[in-house]
Amino acid sequence: MENANGLFKEMYGSVGSFLFIVKTAIGSEKRVADEMYARLHGSGSLTALQDDVMSILHPPSMRGYVFVESSALHHVEKLIGRSGGRDPKARRGLNQTPLKNAKTVLPGEAPLQDILPYLEPKAVTSGIEVGCIVEIVTGAFKGEKARVISVAELKEEVSMELYEQPIPMTLNMRGDHVRVVERVGE
Repeated sequence: MENANGLFKEMYGSVGSFLFIVKTAIGSEKRVADEMYARLHGSGSLTALQDDVMSILHPPSMRGYVFVESSALHHVEKLIGRSGGRDPKARRGLNQTPLKNAKTVLPGEAPLQDILPYLEPKAVTSGIEVGCIVEIVTGAFKGEKARVISVAELKEEVSMELYEQPIPMTLNMRGDHVRVVERVGE
């Protein structure tokens, strides 16, 4: 824990800020983060919170959650318009409209050490191995299945051979255009 505090001080100095996790509806993380930003930087009453809310981020690998760096929990609750969950009785006098798809702020601060792995970019081709069966999710061959022949990590490209076609065909596609259906060891 001391290592995380040292890293936090190294990154931010003596600024008193904490990371809070806002639970959202799955698939609406970007919308919630954009709406939070709009509430802070618009012309409404929440512009006073700009000094208290330092950053808003949503890692694509973590669905259903948005991270907010703020000086206190009540600033985040005020930003999303909810306190104590979705129950209107528990809103404790918050007079702004609750943010759609933002459910609640999880209690307590999130340690920076636990969040750092989600902030590091992950290669598009990670998890794709030679011999895997993949499904093409975009393009002219959408819905077709193929067997992976090679993976180019630097180019983030996958070479594969369509195997449900009468004529075997080799394709090169970006790693985010395919989805692994069956792994090698299965």
